[in-house]
Formats: sequence, C-alpha cells, structure tokens
Amino acid sequence: MSRWRREAVLDIYSLMVGLFLFSSPWLFAFTSENARIDIWATSALIAATSVLAIVMFSNWEEWLNLLLGFWLVFSPWALGFTHTKAMHISIGAGIVVTFMAALELWLMNYDPQQSSAPR
Repeated sequence: MSRWRREAVLDIYSLMVGLFLFSSPWLFAFTSENARIDIWATSALIAATSVLAIVMFSNWEEWLNLLLGFWLVFSPWALGFTHTKAMHISIGAGIVVTFMAALELWLMNYDPQQSSAPR
C-alpha cells in the first residue's frame, strides 16, 4: 500500500474548486455561451487532473493545473466575457487553482535539510 502524500490534500482542494467551477454556470446563471463552455471544459480538466494526482501522482499533473489556473485568469479577455459574473468566478477560481498548484510544486521540490546545511 502506498504512503499518503502530505501534498495530496491540495489535490483534494483543487478537485473541490473544479467541481464548484463546473456547477457555477447553473449557480450564477451565466449569460455568455463562451463563458459556460470554457468554464465547463476547464473545470472538467482541473477535476480530472486532481483525481489523477490523488490516485497516481505525477509531476506533470501539477504543471497542467498551474497552466489551467493561468488560463482561467486570462480567458475572460481572450474569449470576450469581461465585466460579467463569469469573469469574476473564473478569475477567482483561477487564482486559487494556480496558487494550490504552485504551492504543491514548491512543497514537492523544497528540501528543508538542504537549505539549513552549513556551507
């Protein structure tokens, strides 16, 4: 049996953000078709990569979530749904996903023993 990674909790949080984001077009009644399709597709990818990271961890899953988070932040301007509820939800969720992916990448690569070793 594999050992539980301490960083896996961040994948669970990313999964929850993905599920919230997937339901947000219904919860907030998005009017833009571009926004609905983009948020559904992006949130499905975030949820899928989060599940994959929980089940069988690989470094590329966090990099993909980092890119998807950046996409959520910039997609309102790229797809033309600025100044809408969808824009605010997309940017907020994108910041959270980007932060969690970056934090997990940092936690995986940070070695406290190496930084405290005498020079």
